[in-house]
Amino acid sequence: MGVVVLDGSTVRAFVGDEAAFQKSVDERFASLDINGDGVLSRAELRRALETFRLLETHFGVDVVTPPGEVAALYDSIFEQFDCDHSGTVDLEEFRQEMRRIMLAIADGLGSSPIQIAVEDDGQSFLQKAADLEAAKIAGVAM
Repeated sequence: MGVVVLDGSTVRAFVGDEAAFQKSVDERFASLDINGDGVLSRAELRRALETFRLLETHFGVDVVTPPGEVAALYDSIFEQFDCDHSGTVDLEEFRQEMRRIMLAIADGLGSSPIQIAVEDDGQSFLQKAADLEAAKIAGVAM
Protein backbone atom coordinates (compact mmCIF):
# COMPACT_ATOMS: atom_id res chain seq x y z
CA MET A 1 0.00 0.00 0.00
CA GLY A 2 1.07 3.51 -0.77
CA VAL A 3 -0.41 6.87 0.12
CA VAL A 4 -1.10 9.71 -2.29
CA VAL A 5 -2.37 13.20 -1.63
CA LEU A 6 -4.76 14.52 -4.24
CA ASP A 7 -7.95 16.41 -4.86
CA GLY A 8 -10.51 16.58 -7.63
CA SER A 9 -8.35 18.83 -9.79
CA THR A 10 -5.54 16.24 -9.75
CA VAL A 11 -7.91 13.57 -11.04
CA ARG A 12 -9.48 15.93 -13.60
CA ALA A 13 -6.05 16.88 -14.92
CA PHE A 14 -5.20 13.19 -15.34
CA VAL A 15 -8.42 12.51 -17.24
CA GLY A 16 -7.85 15.68 -19.28
CA ASP A 17 -4.38 14.56 -20.33
CA GLU A 18 -5.70 12.40 -23.15
CA ALA A 19 -2.40 10.64 -23.87
CA ALA A 20 -1.65 9.71 -20.25
CA PHE A 21 -5.21 8.72 -19.45
CA GLN A 22 -5.72 6.67 -22.60
CA LYS A 23 -2.37 4.90 -22.13
CA SER A 24 -3.30 3.97 -18.54
CA VAL A 25 -6.79 2.78 -19.47
CA ASP A 26 -5.52 0.82 -22.46
CA GLU A 27 -2.89 -0.89 -20.30
CA ARG A 28 -5.51 -1.84 -17.72
CA PHE A 29 -7.84 -3.14 -20.45
CA ALA A 30 -5.05 -5.29 -21.88
CA SER A 31 -4.28 -6.73 -18.46
CA LEU A 32 -7.94 -7.64 -17.96
CA ASP A 33 -8.38 -9.18 -21.43
CA ILE A 34 -7.09 -12.58 -20.33
CA ASN A 35 -7.71 -14.37 -23.63
CA GLY A 36 -6.50 -11.45 -25.77
CA ASP A 37 -9.60 -11.30 -27.97
CA GLY A 38 -9.91 -7.51 -27.76
CA VAL A 39 -13.05 -7.48 -25.60
CA LEU A 40 -13.82 -8.12 -21.95
CA SER A 41 -16.25 -10.89 -21.21
CA ARG A 42 -18.50 -10.82 -18.16
CA ALA A 43 -16.12 -13.31 -16.50
CA GLU A 44 -13.01 -11.25 -17.24
CA LEU A 45 -14.52 -8.07 -15.82
CA ARG A 46 -15.91 -9.94 -12.81
CA ARG A 47 -12.46 -11.40 -12.09
CA ALA A 48 -11.09 -7.85 -11.93
CA LEU A 49 -13.97 -6.59 -9.79
CA GLU A 50 -13.55 -9.44 -7.33
CA THR A 51 -10.10 -8.13 -6.47
CA PHE A 52 -11.79 -4.96 -5.15
CA ARG A 53 -13.81 -7.02 -2.64
CA LEU A 54 -16.74 -4.64 -3.04
CA LEU A 55 -19.08 -6.52 -0.72
CA GLU A 56 -16.89 -9.01 1.04
CA THR A 57 -15.48 -6.75 3.75
CA HIS A 58 -16.86 -4.30 6.24
CA PHE A 59 -14.18 -2.09 7.79
CA GLY A 60 -11.59 -4.81 7.25
CA VAL A 61 -13.73 -7.62 8.68
CA ASP A 62 -15.02 -10.27 6.31
CA VAL A 63 -18.80 -10.52 6.18
CA VAL A 64 -20.98 -13.08 4.48
CA THR A 65 -22.88 -11.67 1.51
CA PRO A 66 -25.50 -13.81 -0.22
CA PRO A 67 -24.11 -15.06 -3.57
CA GLY A 68 -27.15 -13.67 -5.41
CA GLU A 69 -26.43 -10.18 -4.07
CA VAL A 70 -22.79 -10.41 -5.16
CA ALA A 71 -23.78 -11.66 -8.63
CA ALA A 72 -26.38 -8.88 -9.00
CA LEU A 73 -23.77 -6.23 -8.15
CA TYR A 74 -21.25 -7.58 -10.65
CA ASP A 75 -23.93 -7.90 -13.34
CA SER A 76 -25.03 -4.31 -12.74
CA ILE A 77 -21.48 -3.03 -13.06
CA PHE A 78 -20.95 -5.05 -16.24
CA GLU A 79 -24.11 -3.53 -17.75
CA GLN A 80 -22.72 -0.04 -17.06
CA PHE A 81 -19.61 -0.88 -19.08
CA ASP A 82 -21.45 -2.75 -21.87
CA CYS A 83 -23.04 0.37 -23.42
CA ASP A 84 -24.13 -1.35 -26.64
CA HIS A 85 -25.48 -4.42 -24.79
CA SER A 86 -23.41 -6.75 -26.96
CA GLY A 87 -22.49 -9.02 -24.05
CA THR A 88 -18.86 -7.88 -24.13
CA VAL A 89 -17.00 -4.66 -23.32
CA ASP A 90 -14.76 -3.31 -26.07
CA LEU A 91 -11.88 -0.91 -25.52
CA GLU A 92 -13.89 2.21 -26.37
CA GLU A 93 -16.70 1.27 -23.96
CA PHE A 94 -14.09 0.63 -21.28
CA ARG A 95 -12.44 4.00 -21.93
CA GLN A 96 -15.76 5.85 -21.76
CA GLU A 97 -16.85 4.22 -18.52
CA MET A 98 -13.45 4.70 -16.86
CA ARG A 99 -13.55 8.38 -17.85
CA ARG A 100 -17.02 8.68 -16.31
CA ILE A 101 -15.91 6.90 -13.12
CA MET A 102 -12.79 9.02 -12.73
CA LEU A 103 -14.71 12.26 -13.24
CA ALA A 104 -17.24 11.12 -10.63
CA ILE A 105 -14.35 10.47 -8.25
CA ALA A 106 -13.02 13.97 -9.00
CA ASP A 107 -16.42 15.47 -8.23
CA GLY A 108 -16.57 13.51 -4.98
CA LEU A 109 -13.11 14.59 -3.90
CA GLY A 110 -13.81 18.27 -4.46
CA SER A 111 -11.09 20.84 -3.92
CA SER A 112 -9.74 19.83 -0.51
CA PRO A 113 -6.63 17.64 -0.71
CA ILE A 114 -6.96 14.28 1.00
CA GLN A 115 -4.70 11.31 1.58
CA ILE A 116 -5.75 8.07 -0.07
CA ALA A 117 -4.23 4.62 0.33
CA VAL A 118 -3.58 2.98 -3.04
CA GLU A 119 -2.26 -0.41 -4.07
CA ASP A 120 1.42 -0.53 -5.04
CA ASP A 121 0.64 -2.62 -8.12
CA GLY A 122 1.42 0.18 -10.59
CA GLN A 123 -2.15 0.07 -11.97
CA SER A 124 -3.97 2.48 -9.67
CA PHE A 125 -5.46 5.32 -11.69
CA LEU A 126 -5.34 7.55 -8.61
CA GLN A 127 -1.63 6.80 -8.20
CA LYS A 128 -1.08 7.62 -11.86
CA ALA A 129 -3.01 10.88 -11.45
CA ALA A 130 -0.82 11.87 -8.50
CA ASP A 131 2.34 10.84 -10.38
CA LEU A 132 1.30 12.93 -13.40
CA GLU A 133 0.71 15.97 -11.20
CA ALA A 134 4.06 15.48 -9.45
CA ALA A 135 5.83 15.17 -12.80
CA LYS A 136 4.23 18.38 -14.06
CA ILE A 137 5.29 20.21 -10.91
CA ALA A 138 8.82 18.87 -11.31
CA GLY A 139 8.80 19.74 -15.03
CA VAL A 140 9.30 16.13 -16.11
CA ALA A 141 7.45 14.68 -19.12
CA MET A 142 5.61 11.42 -18.45
